[in-house]
Amino acid sequence: MHGIRATRLNENLARMGRLEARPLRPMFDSRPRGKMPLGLGGKRDGFLYVPEIYRADHPAPLVVMLHGAGGHAQHALGILQKLADTEGIIVLVPESRGATWDVIRGSYGPDVLFIDQALSFVFEHYAVDPAHVAIGGFSDGASYALSLGISNGDMFTHVLAFSPGFAAPQEQHGQPRIFVSHGTDDQVLPIDPCSRRLVPRLEGVGYDVLYREFDGAHTVPAEIAREAAEWFLSAQR
Repeated sequence: MHGIRATRLNENLARMGRLEARPLRPMFDSRPRGKMPLGLGGKRDGFLYVPEIYRADHPAPLVVMLHGAGGHAQHALGILQKLADTEGIIVLVPESRGATWDVIRGSYGPDVLFIDQALSFVFEHYAVDPAHVAIGGFSDGASYALSLGISNGDMFTHVLAFSPGFAAPQEQHGQPRIFVSHGTDDQVLPIDPCSRRLVPRLEGVGYDVLYREFDGAHTVPAEIAREAAEWFLSAQR
């Protein structure tokens, strides 16, 4: 995926957590399938995963999947890869510029620019269903997915948050549907001060939230990932 054009995103928008990339008619009819490096970020880069059943004449659902603190794209991709193959989901898996996502380290900026650049490439080269564009993540990635998803709900239709700690949007745009899961024995991001506090707040400001607690620790059980994917694919905006 080398040769992606430079992002046009205004840095002032990036500091607000806002993305400019939007689904459009792709410029190319035939593009590679499988797992491809983004070729954008040096040692911290990421992948694009396009299932073999993708067809340019049939717009596909897209999930931007974000890793946890200190994590890498491969772990985030692993949560959804099997489901991507069977359900025809394109998965974009960027890596953060630092050990975790920018707003968690202080403020929005470089990670927003990086994600917007990668999204622009996907939208230009692959047919994406604008009614099924999700951002998801695990742990810190879930917190960042909620933050960017709420800030960009005029583009993201769904948010998949697996064991989040918080949400920190600077602005609210649109009304994405939200899936949240959390283990009752989570010792990394304990459920009481995290999801059990966060979900009622989201519902209180009008978000449609599907919340699932499970017996387990800081992880994403396969059945939870499948339920989230099926919910995303079946839900109408």
